[in-house]
Amino acid sequence: MVTFGVIAVMVLRMTPNGLDGKRYIPLIVAFVPWMAVLSAAILLISLISRRRVLAVISALCLLTQLVWHAGFLYPRVSLSSAARTAVASATASVDDRYARLMTLNTRNGQADAAQIVRTVREQHVEVLALQELNSSMISRLNEAGIRELLPYSVVANTSSSDNGGVNGLWSAAPMSERTGDLIPIEASSIPAASIDFDGTVIRFGSVHPFSPRPSNQGLWDRGLGSISQLREDDHTFVLMGDFNATWDHASFRYLLGGRFVDAGENAGEWFQMTYPANKRLFGWIPVPAAVEIDHIVHDRSVVVGDLDAVTVSGSDHKALLGTLEVR
Repeated sequence: MVTFGVIAVMVLRMTPNGLDGKRYIPLIVAFVPWMAVLSAAILLISLISRRRVLAVISALCLLTQLVWHAGFLYPRVSLSSAARTAVASATASVDDRYARLMTLNTRNGQADAAQIVRTVREQHVEVLALQELNSSMISRLNEAGIRELLPYSVVANTSSSDNGGVNGLWSAAPMSERTGDLIPIEASSIPAASIDFDGTVIRFGSVHPFSPRPSNQGLWDRGLGSISQLREDDHTFVLMGDFNATWDHASFRYLLGGRFVDAGENAGEWFQMTYPANKRLFGWIPVPAAVEIDHIVHDRSVVVGDLDAVTVSGSDHKALLGTLEVR
């Protein structure tokens, strides 16, 4: 019975773009990586109990799941030692080709601003993307000293389609081509800015399409579809944020196309589960993060690795950090 359930979830994972946003499909598909755990357990039990047919089916399921997630297990491209050395320096340089990145959904501006600034300082973050911001959150960030570390910023204007708040970008290096509304999108507007990395200009964006709740029927896949139009843009992009989608969603893979890659699926550093965070069942049982919906999506001409998910008080997401290397 469990094997049938695993196979059913795997079939839903193969739902094509445009149909994978129907009703509860996105919510179920988000947990596809955990099916490998079930398949491995069933395979072991079936081998011990000598149930050969079940063992073969479970082995095929497990093999398929490993192939689907090969990029999480083995790196396709790795960071250089120079990149790791550069971002580990106590003083961040804005004149090289490396930067530490961070993105966080602040949960309607409830995240601990002081902890965000402290993480930026300790992790030597040079580009920060935040989602679900409000005026109070921005004020608390300023009071905590964000401008001393990241003096350049762009924040989207509020709109009727904001998804829990507005998005924002902060940088240690000067920004050019700043805009609070990168593309028309039926979700929170995408603030964007270009930053020069030793002669190579990278365009950053902070994104947050709607979640795939049944009440948001159609908004989820339309939001991801809107972001996919950036594949036709001439800039070199790094898009950070709460995409409300995992690698296993066809709509997310369609967004990537043949141009963009998901840092998590490309770095071979296992899964960086970012949601939920700071959750407790019945008020006292900790609930571990179980899905990876916060991403760093980038052009293939740059490399992002050394990923890490960090808990920030007040948010229901973990912050996702990574190291950028421009080659």
